[in-house]
Amino acid sequence: MNYFVAMPIALKSLVCLLAGLTASQAADLPAIERAPTDKPNIVFILADDLGIDNLSCYGGDKYKTPRLDKLAADGTRFTRAYGAPLCGPSRAMIMTGRYAFRTGATNQDRVAKITPEDEIMMPKLLKTAGYATASIGKWSQFGLTPADFGFDTYLTYKGSGIYWNTQPKGKEYLLNGETVALKDKEYMPDVMHKLFVDFIAEHRDSPFYVYYSLSSVHTDILPTPDSAPDSKDLYGDNMAYLDKTVGRVVDDLERLGLSKNTVVVFVGDNGTTKKGAGTLTVGGREIDGNKGSMMEGGSLVPMIANWPGTTPAGKVSADLIDFSDFYPTFASLAGAKLPEGVTIDGQSFAPQLLGQPGQPRDWAFVQLARMWYVRNAGWKLNEKGELYDLSDAPFVETLVPADTTDPAAVAARKQLQAALDKLNPAGGILDDGDGTGRHANKEKKKKDKASSD
Repeated sequence: MNYFVAMPIALKSLVCLLAGLTASQAADLPAIERAPTDKPNIVFILADDLGIDNLSCYGGDKYKTPRLDKLAADGTRFTRAYGAPLCGPSRAMIMTGRYAFRTGATNQDRVAKITPEDEIMMPKLLKTAGYATASIGKWSQFGLTPADFGFDTYLTYKGSGIYWNTQPKGKEYLLNGETVALKDKEYMPDVMHKLFVDFIAEHRDSPFYVYYSLSSVHTDILPTPDSAPDSKDLYGDNMAYLDKTVGRVVDDLERLGLSKNTVVVFVGDNGTTKKGAGTLTVGGREIDGNKGSMMEGGSLVPMIANWPGTTPAGKVSADLIDFSDFYPTFASLAGAKLPEGVTIDGQSFAPQLLGQPGQPRDWAFVQLARMWYVRNAGWKLNEKGELYDLSDAPFVETLVPADTTDPAAVAARKQLQAALDKLNPAGGILDDGDGTGRHANKEKKKKDKASSD
């Protein structure tokens, strides 16, 4: 698919007439670069269960990720980006720009209770600025369909980590309201990418936003189309295919003449899972915690922003980012007005994408269930009043004695406590789940079911 394919019929005919070409000959013409506008396209790639220890550009020792490394080398790599420790609450923050104690998305099951009447999600916000919107991939924690929340085009499937129709939840997927069977030997990430290419080609002459939510590298860890029959490292194969997919995104944007007017943001949704990855290290050291944990490894994720000719190339930024920040950032880039009468917790980092200093946030907030913390560059204070020294993070987090008189620790506690007091998470919507953030209250669900029978 190329520029000719995306042209209106009348314009196609004119091109053929003037150039003396048949339609099939014209279809093979190279892409024509579209002039940049003040409304960039936004491609948001969200990898599943991917911590910084997965990527070689973050110092990960085990796997090489050349296309992601190049994306970072040609753009800006952020070293302090924080989501929630589990995918549902993380994705709710991305889509709403609001913390869990405001939306109720405190655990995986509670995310599904968010309705279009409750929250104005990202696609609806960007549509007010003239954006075409697409959701491609995982949607499982949210309720209803992506269309109900403002997406024009969508493909989604049941559950997480769907690759082949041999998986119980991989037999079929939902494409714009229609159930489609996943064919034998058809690889879901490839099906998703085809829709991505079709969508950006169709909308190349107007601004678009793509929420590209990958299957990789969530379990089940299965062979990829590139896996050798006797592969001994299927997780490594999946990492390689994820890296390849990101490379295809970049290549297709370039082929269609869209790269200079498109900002690509790549991020993981939470930390690495040990179930699939095993032991990963950065510079020979293990990160403290992993998916589901309130330690660094649960929430610290890779984040790369690439906008050729605009985002500083080769820059490594230590600015604090939390997942509520994507909402106001993309709104700023799109020229969309934030909803009135709604508390948006995010802080725009659009200036940093434009090569300006911006106003980096002083602290980031992370919540899961009834656990939370606020952290700055060097310290972390949680809901129990425990203060941690992060000078050796993400490898070691040192609990500071409550009676310490160290001036730096005392000052950090004061600053972070003031931030928590202002947020007041305990005064918001409290979690009613099992305490892990993974499930709602099972006993309550049983009672509710019994009373409805």
